[in-house]
Amino acid sequence: MVHVREMLEVDIEAVSAIRVRGWQAAYAGIVPQSYLDAMTVEGDAGQRRQSFSQPRRTSRDLVALGDRGPVGWICFGPCRSDMPDMRRVGETYALYVSPDLIGQGIGRRLLGEAHAQMKGQGFEASALWVLCDNQRARRFYERAGYQADGAAQDDVYGEITLTELRYQRVL
Repeated sequence: MVHVREMLEVDIEAVSAIRVRGWQAAYAGIVPQSYLDAMTVEGDAGQRRQSFSQPRRTSRDLVALGDRGPVGWICFGPCRSDMPDMRRVGETYALYVSPDLIGQGIGRRLLGEAHAQMKGQGFEASALWVLCDNQRARRFYERAGYQADGAAQDDVYGEITLTELRYQRVL
């Protein structure tokens, strides 16, 4: 059983561990292994502390707490697109669950709470970006009502360029 609450500064190390381990598990065979191997919890936590303390931060962070502390994390906020038709759209920037707990409903719980909060903030839809080759994540988001909307962007990881697809759903 997990419950969801706002992320606190004390959660940063645990969230960074979830994110780094999540990347290393989810993107193995997609993102270059050298890139994944170079990721550290300490480096991620340092960046997270810096962004978490920004006074004008518009993103929200939630954690799923289990009996061992944080076991999942979601970050969301206004859509980062500068297109006028995206002003009423929220965006899920990141969603990670401890790799050993994937499939237990934690991601669905976090996403549901983020959707409720986005709707409460006046957003009419939610968007997110997912690596084209990450079939597991694409299936997860499609089951949650998201559909690819035709937008794509490329990201460079080490020496490899990977394509991300944008998904959207009505809230």
